[in-house]
Amino acid sequence: MHSFLRNTAAQILEEHANLQDLVIILPNRRAGLFFTQHLGNLIQEATWMPEIKTIEDIFYQHAGQRPADDLTLIFELYKVYQTVHSEPEPFDKFYFWGEMMLKDFNDVDQFMAEAKKLYHHLSEIKEIESDLSFLTESQIKLIKQFWSSFHQQDRSHQEKFLKFWQLLNPIYEAFQASLEVSGMAYSGKLYRKVAESLDKIPQPDKKYIFIGFNAFTATEEKLIKHFITSFGAEIFWDVDAYYLNDKNQEAGLFFRDYQKDLVFGPTFPETISETIQSRKANVQIYATPLKTNQANLVGSILEKVSGEESWEETVVILPDEQMLFPILHTLPTNIDKVNVTMGYPVKNAPVYAFLEAILEMQRFTKMEDGKVLFYHKPVKDLLSSIYLKSANPLHTALLLQDIQEKNQIYISQEDLHGGGEFFKLIFQKLSSDKLFAYVSTLIEELANGLEDEPLQRSYLYQCFKQLNRLKAIFEHENSIQVELEFFIRLFRQVFREVKLPFEGEPLQGLQLMGVLESRNLDFKRVIICNMNEDSFPPSAGLNSMIPFNIRRAFGLPVQEQNDAIYAYTFYRLLHSAEEVHMIYTTASDQGKAGEKSRYIQQMMVEMGLSIEEEVIYVPIDLKNTEAINIDKNEDVMKLLDRYVIQPDGKSGTSFSPSALSVYLDCRLKFYLQYLAGIQEKDEVKEEIDAMVFGNLAHYSMEFLYKGFQERKNRDILEKEDFKELKEKWIFPAIELGVRKFYHLEENADTKLSGQMAIVRDVLQKYLSRLLEIDEASAPIRIVSMEASHKAKFEINGSNGSMAISLKGLIDRVDENNGVIRLIDYKSGADKKDFRSIESLFDRDDKNRNKAAMQTLYYGLLFQAVHPENTLSLKPAIFNFKEIFQDDFNPYLQEKEPRKAGIEVNDYRDYKAAYEDGLKTLLEELFNPEIPFSQTDNLDKCKYCPYIGICGR
Repeated sequence: MHSFLRNTAAQILEEHANLQDLVIILPNRRAGLFFTQHLGNLIQEATWMPEIKTIEDIFYQHAGQRPADDLTLIFELYKVYQTVHSEPEPFDKFYFWGEMMLKDFNDVDQFMAEAKKLYHHLSEIKEIESDLSFLTESQIKLIKQFWSSFHQQDRSHQEKFLKFWQLLNPIYEAFQASLEVSGMAYSGKLYRKVAESLDKIPQPDKKYIFIGFNAFTATEEKLIKHFITSFGAEIFWDVDAYYLNDKNQEAGLFFRDYQKDLVFGPTFPETISETIQSRKANVQIYATPLKTNQANLVGSILEKVSGEESWEETVVILPDEQMLFPILHTLPTNIDKVNVTMGYPVKNAPVYAFLEAILEMQRFTKMEDGKVLFYHKPVKDLLSSIYLKSANPLHTALLLQDIQEKNQIYISQEDLHGGGEFFKLIFQKLSSDKLFAYVSTLIEELANGLEDEPLQRSYLYQCFKQLNRLKAIFEHENSIQVELEFFIRLFRQVFREVKLPFEGEPLQGLQLMGVLESRNLDFKRVIICNMNEDSFPPSAGLNSMIPFNIRRAFGLPVQEQNDAIYAYTFYRLLHSAEEVHMIYTTASDQGKAGEKSRYIQQMMVEMGLSIEEEVIYVPIDLKNTEAINIDKNEDVMKLLDRYVIQPDGKSGTSFSPSALSVYLDCRLKFYLQYLAGIQEKDEVKEEIDAMVFGNLAHYSMEFLYKGFQERKNRDILEKEDFKELKEKWIFPAIELGVRKFYHLEENADTKLSGQMAIVRDVLQKYLSRLLEIDEASAPIRIVSMEASHKAKFEINGSNGSMAISLKGLIDRVDENNGVIRLIDYKSGADKKDFRSIESLFDRDDKNRNKAAMQTLYYGLLFQAVHPENTLSLKPAIFNFKEIFQDDFNPYLQEKEPRKAGIEVNDYRDYKAAYEDGLKTLLEELFNPEIPFSQTDNLDKCKYCPYIGICGR
């Protein structure tokens, strides 16, 4: 296999007898490691090896120092910014701009631009136009082009931009002075310092050889040229004729300029290698629907590799770091060694998400009556995490259950602390002066609990290290107040750039690396993931305050140079490749269109290679979902037997009117809900919906009348009783109703706030109106409130007669004027008229009255429980949405369309027809020949919670 580093090592070994007299400079340490390996393999006898360095080592050596870290530099820059700006922003808002400024300052120095003229503010435009002696004609043209586009903006934008632009040069100059005093520097400053004092570099006692460079900054170019002209240094170019000789190929942009240069030109070899065209690599392109499919595809490609081949000759290039772990998880088992040469962002780690969630929870913490309360959503997220679940599984389960049952919007610190010390650490209200210490302690506790998770501990170590750097900086900056919001924003901004460096043996095993890490390395088999435009090459746009035209005029890098670097990196992979696999995604991802990379398009058009494109897809059945029928086999019939009353007089469960109504709506829904036991997921409800309101009203009425019975020791309410009930007992009844609905203990706090307080006031009005209605009908004898009633109902089954258990909770039973009223409270606007008894059991009747069926069902239950009853049983529906109407009538009416209705005065008049309909329904339900099938009325499927199962 062709290898640039090996070939270069062989040539150097042939031309230089004494390797210890050489200094080899490469673009990065990885290339140096591989170069050393090749050189060692070629050497036949013991000898001293040459010095292997990177270009930055040379600069830092001659500068006499190394750069400070970016975080420290941005803080230093902020201090300068505060002295220059009359109204400085707080540090967390400045951080983004500080990063951009620092990068621009670095570019200015790396490319040796004249900062004062570059940052010449727009208010002095006339002076620039009159004094352009320092610029070339092309620079003047570019600057005027920028000015003209600027003048099209409105005046307010101009003034704002002018003010900020005007500060950049003063900040730059003050920053340089500040760094001189503090003894710190950024890399561009050190590079410029060396480049501007090359004459002070003494004659080295060793020969310098530069290998494998592509794009130089101005400072690098100046230094290397100086070493070539003054010290006889050599340079080896890693270049191919394919993109060098074709002016349309951006990959050769820099090489073409260097080839024309008076110093660099003579260093190019007389014959440029043509490995790309001569090799004719086997190129395969794959299109996948989703990013995650790529990992499986990489695994399948590697599975086909012969076991005799060396894995060191295969590389997987990952332009997107998020693909690292999916790839690692899908590698074939025969790959025993893998070298990862890239950093993985800490922000993608689960433990970082946990830390961020803890800080985010602090934003929704409040104090009430001296108690610390936490908002339920972040608390539930934290309790659902593996870190808290593993710390105390039982406590987290009970807490989650309590939050749901009691519908707790806020959870007290006291309840949360019951889980132990780790829970006490997490659930506390933080003060600004404790933030750094708190997060440090939290990271240490997490690390202690993850002794068997070295990767997670590595993430925590990186977070801990970065946090300590932040803390050390803030300790010296008394002027910056660290508030919670500030800390959270800074935490996210700083940690989004932190990466976990992987340690491995680069010379062994399958190679996984990022795009830029592959420079100068040669591989026989190349697999590139995410070959999408905006991923490889990355999306256009340099993060800079300096506009494109100004950058171009002053020789700073623009997107064109960035594109050239990535293009070269891509074509560089083809130098030695015999087999190339490129995978791109067709689906859009995070705002990026699923478009194949321009490099794929270029290869297909320009290289003349036989390229095949294969579409990898996840099989999807586009046929309509087949109908679901659950046959009543032996197991299903056993589930139904739970509703049958056994010889001992007991049954496993009973049919409620709601269950039978569900069966009439959809047989399958009945099976899923009542037999299979698949329930809807409960959520904490911050809004009081109709169901919650209805339940609160039910419980409140129950406590209102039961309280009366207990206080007065009688069941009959006279007209004169209602005055006291309305004035004194409505609010306590609502309080008890809330307590019961939310499962609150007797001494639990029921303080109502926000929406709940509004609902309480609305409930008071509804209950007052209900009392007015009852007062008009008084005297009333309360028979029962919210009482459960059960009945035995005989039907004919496949094996003879069987007794079915029926049950129902009747909201209220009372006696009024010699009539037993069976009252059902409804929070909606349920209709009270029905066409006929038969229509109540007709699943095909779109106007089937479920509420009427339910209240008549209560008549059946009551008469079964009280067979001695001789009074009329009158079903009634108290609709909350109708009770304020003057002509409110709660009683059912049998009514044909466009005919006068007949009020239902006694259930017993309809008993025979109702029981016939119910018997037919239950006999069908227990008929083993009739499966549980889906409804044909798709309107009923729109809001069905089981629609995901049915696929309707």
